Amino acid sequence: MKTALMPIIDRYKQDPESVYNTWFIGNDERLKAFRSIRRGVAVVVDDIKHGRFPNDFKGSSLEFVLSCISEQKQVFEGAAHPFYWKPKLRIPDIYENEGNKQAFGEFLYACLGTAEARNIEREILRLAARGIKGLGPAVGNILYFLHPTLFPPFNTAMVNGFNMLFQTKMKLGSWESYLAMRETIIEANAALGVLSKDLGAFCGLLFEVGVGRVSPEVDGHDNLVVEREKVEAVRRKRHAQVDKDIAEERVHTKVQAQLSNVGRALGYDVFVARNDRNAMHNGSPLGYRCLEHLPNLSLSPEVHATAELIDVLWLYRGEPRIACAFEVEKSTSIYSGILRLTDMALSIPGREDHLYLVAPAVREKEIIEQLKRPMFQRPDDFSLGYILFEDLEQHFDSLCKLGEDHRILEKLASRCCA
Repeated sequence: MKTALMPIIDRYKQDPESVYNTWFIGNDERLKAFRSIRRGVAVVVDDIKHGRFPNDFKGSSLEFVLSCISEQKQVFEGAAHPFYWKPKLRIPDIYENEGNKQAFGEFLYACLGTAEARNIEREILRLAARGIKGLGPAVGNILYFLHPTLFPPFNTAMVNGFNMLFQTKMKLGSWESYLAMRETIIEANAALGVLSKDLGAFCGLLFEVGVGRVSPEVDGHDNLVVEREKVEAVRRKRHAQVDKDIAEERVHTKVQAQLSNVGRALGYDVFVARNDRNAMHNGSPLGYRCLEHLPNLSLSPEVHATAELIDVLWLYRGEPRIACAFEVEKSTSIYSGILRLTDMALSIPGREDHLYLVAPAVREKEIIEQLKRPMFQRPDDFSLGYILFEDLEQHFDSLCKLGEDHRILEKLASRCCA
């Protein structure tokens, strides 16, 4: 197996535009997604448990979870489609059938509460035995973000790639196929020993083979070679997506740099998300002239790790105390940005922090809709505002020159009332 697969894996890893390099290795948003999705799944469980889960996918906490997954663009685009409520087909039958809904909630609850593969396999078999119409192994995508070293993601391209590489006939909607694929993926990944224990790396290869970007040709045999025209078409599409992602990263980095410069001009210490410190803006890394490490804020290790990924933090000079926190959302989930901010803020005793989303004007309507969610309507706890890219750009010099402290932002920020 190793001899046959190594040439394919070498092509996969060496291609700078493969999902290995642009999604698995080179995408820090992927790492942020794990905690957001885990917290989102906990909200789904709580909504089902307390009768708040609606009879439609739209507007549900499950929609947020699948939106976060779908944002992993190249690999998970379309991941939400199996969960859309299709009333004529009555699928998936977790919205109007109360028993099925509770079974789904119990399944997610059990998967959140264990890291033992056997326990999760048992829960999968129990869920599969219920035969819930339309609820198949697309749930594997959720399982992957809960337990990335134990359970692989699962979509059409990955199944196609698996069948091409291993000469099988696995089926997309079959739990039996999913579990059989899982065993082979884990065995092959361990035997190869050249990819991460995170199964996303191997499944990224399956995806590339499945969409025709990586040819599964081995030892000169051409029975599995994808037509050159198809490969080139997929390459062009991927290249365009990579160009788009790079352009978005530049805008994101520019806004982080602006917020950092304003913070320093107002007399604050500035901390830039640890995964963005080396991003370059105007020839300098973002982390230059910023705090090297986030000070001890009396947070739990898990929440501290989340705070380190918030895009920009202003801290009172020389103190382990946050003045302002900013999440920059160019194209990623507004909801997950809010979640990261509030998760940190609610964990800090006696806080005086001010929380801001920073996003382009085209997303203002989306921001308002998210801030109106009941879970964010907590006037006794905190007030979260938003700043538009365009306003920050227009007033950047004035903020630096005329501001005395963080209160100057209130002239720029907007807030949402229910």
